[in-house]
Amino acid sequence: MDDLARLAALYGVATTYQPAEDVTVQVPQATVRSVLGTLGVSTETPESIRAWADIGERGAAERLLPPVLVWWAGSGPPVELAALPPGTRTRLELEGEEPGGRPPGGVPPHGVHRVHVEAPDGRTATAALIVAPDRAPAAPERAHGLLVQLYSLLSEHSWGMGDLGDLAALARWAGRTHGAGFIQVNPLHAAVPGTPTDPSPYRPSSRRFPDPVHLRIEDVPEHARCPERTALDELAAKGGELRREVLEKGALIDRDAVWALKRAALELLYAVPRTAEREASYREFRAAQGPALDKHAAWCAAAAGEDPRERLDFHRWLVWLTDTQLAAAQRAAREAGMAVGIVHDLAVGVHPEGSDARTGSCHAREVSVGAPPDAFNARGQDWGLPPWRPDALAESGYAPFRELLRGVFRYAGAVRIDHVMGLFRLWWIPQGAPPAEGAYVSYDGEAMLAVLVLEAHRAGALVIGEDLGTVQPGVRQALARRGVLGTSVLWFERDWTGDGDPLEPGAWRADCLATVTTHDLPPTAAKLAGAHVELRDRLGLLTRPVERERADDAADTARWLEVLEDLGLDAKGEEAAVRALYGFLLRTPARLVGVWLPDAVGDRRPQNLPGTWDQYPNWRLPLADGEGRPLTLEALASSPRANALLGAVREGAQTRTAPPGARPL
Repeated sequence: MDDLARLAALYGVATTYQPAEDVTVQVPQATVRSVLGTLGVSTETPESIRAWADIGERGAAERLLPPVLVWWAGSGPPVELAALPPGTRTRLELEGEEPGGRPPGGVPPHGVHRVHVEAPDGRTATAALIVAPDRAPAAPERAHGLLVQLYSLLSEHSWGMGDLGDLAALARWAGRTHGAGFIQVNPLHAAVPGTPTDPSPYRPSSRRFPDPVHLRIEDVPEHARCPERTALDELAAKGGELRREVLEKGALIDRDAVWALKRAALELLYAVPRTAEREASYREFRAAQGPALDKHAAWCAAAAGEDPRERLDFHRWLVWLTDTQLAAAQRAAREAGMAVGIVHDLAVGVHPEGSDARTGSCHAREVSVGAPPDAFNARGQDWGLPPWRPDALAESGYAPFRELLRGVFRYAGAVRIDHVMGLFRLWWIPQGAPPAEGAYVSYDGEAMLAVLVLEAHRAGALVIGEDLGTVQPGVRQALARRGVLGTSVLWFERDWTGDGDPLEPGAWRADCLATVTTHDLPPTAAKLAGAHVELRDRLGLLTRPVERERADDAADTARWLEVLEDLGLDAKGEEAAVRALYGFLLRTPARLVGVWLPDAVGDRRPQNLPGTWDQYPNWRLPLADGEGRPLTLEALASSPRANALLGAVREGAQTRTAPPGARPL
């Protein structure tokens, strides 16, 4: 191994990667040097590389403890503690305990503690000790639910885009009428303000705090006591006009216009004195969130061109209001009989100019996260998201990750982790380099997973990992071992090691959320009709002749229809075929089955079309029927097509059981 490879290995930077089992690709040396430089390692000369490698290897050999230890419940203590030199003195400082510590004895309680050791030769070390339950909370034996992009679901009360009042109403309808066990929504993280604001929910300003654009203004308690009735009514009327523009005149969802109206209304409500009970609740929230909330609020004020000293409290208050309405939506879901409730989506990263990246100290600079080339994207992908530095996370005892999870779990019945493989490694792309010239950087997956399971256990919430695409060997097994559910999409579940045919229902894994499609794929009606091929052809996105794309897609659809027919599922006609595909999912052992809401009404337009920027209205389309006519939440609830599909799914979920011999993974 040469010196650069030695040095890279010490810092978890891979010098090769395998896009396929029998293919190994060498990472460019310039990439390795650049990534190491981002981690603060000098690679300017061969001598500096050798010196850094020698120092690192010596330090690793002499180190008493690594920065982080993991102790799973039901297992013995970390092997690193047993390997300490005889006579080493050990003190344990429990989470939340005053400094000083105590001698270790027995299994510590769940939490993130500190271990202090002193060897007989005078060497000392301190490590974070993550004591976690053996597994995350268990999923129901079988539950079905809806997958929805919240902004797309407008009711007769929302101001131009779906809001948290709509989410609560959807949960009540789905739970009470159709026995749904969950509603999965897109990330509701705080966005980066701008003109226009980036509409993608997967490129937020902060993952730690939610976005007040989702507030239902009329549900803020101060609304009923606001003396500025005329002004509020005028703003509500303008919000109604935005709603009509989208629903009746074909306008796209305009997040900036919605926020301008809501911001004006919230300024009026902020001036209304709060009751003693409300003020006490607000103070309690501020104390619980601590300095992180203050930093985020100050950033929001500065981003809006305001003096943070004068406007800090207003932006803190907005976060509190949003948090309370998110919690109310979860209560509504559980009161409607949902076993899980609201499933919140945790984006893989944040905007490089956003609150989290600018107010924290753990994000790497001049590098972004993406994916290497694969069968679906020959050029690779650059998501424009700065990654966390693994060394900084470890040194902090994973505090930023813990705070992030604790914040989202406050109002969630479950959390979906986008690109859950990022707990173990991420594809880092140096600034200015093409996506294909990146490198994998490793994280302490055991520690990240332990923190995730710990916080899920404290919240009593499920964890779902989005594990689609290239997955490092052993990762799915590690996640399943700790109770993290996977994600299985019907179109991708095939016998990839054999003939590529669809997997039989009994061959699917049980510990997953099973869906037919996702927000990045064509709605099912579009797939059945081949409309997605025509759309991509119109936008110039095809890499092969359109005739070949049509033929291959039609053959794939025909094969699926044969599979459904062989199972005795009626697939004659579009509506029947959609129901049959969800019926197929219900014959798998999947614990959770999710219905993509546009499938319930025949919508053919994808919410996001990967590979496009301004060629397609990503993240700005309202829910619509098969003719492209926007539908309100009220119209959805009375839709014969939607009720027929969801009724069939409910019936299938209640009558089907896991096939004999179904594999657990």
